[in-house]
Amino acid sequence: MPPTQPAVPDEGPGFVVAAVVLWDAAGRVLCVRKRGTETFMLPGGKIEPGESSDVTAVREIAEELGLVLDRAQLLLVGCFVTDAANEPGHWVRADVYAYPHAVAGERVAAEIDAARWVDPQHPDPHLAPLSLLVFPALQGWTPARG
Repeated sequence: MPPTQPAVPDEGPGFVVAAVVLWDAAGRVLCVRKRGTETFMLPGGKIEPGESSDVTAVREIAEELGLVLDRAQLLLVGCFVTDAANEPGHWVRADVYAYPHAVAGERVAAEIDAARWVDPQHPDPHLAPLSLLVFPALQGWTPARG
């Protein structure tokens, strides 16, 4: 079932992406920083033509972090529109999914330069606008154990 799509802004350029909330066993969320940037954000990427957002999510996590996710396990957190983190004057519309199981063993690859685990209850205010918008929506979400 495709996510409900909020309207994109009428003005200015933007991006349509899929992002994934990945948890560790302690309930922290993985954020990544792209090469040549300073802002940490949820992992994910642009949706390719003809690709569904859940397929994009799984593909991007494999490319960027070397993690293989079961697409059928993705849970839709929501669809969010906000300012793009690294492209001034651009908006981003993101279908955000959560993977319900704790993950480990990530390795940065592709355009990702660094990764770090963030407590969604006490995030760094310098995270990407999308992450700061999504974190309050994660109230009550926790990774499944085992």
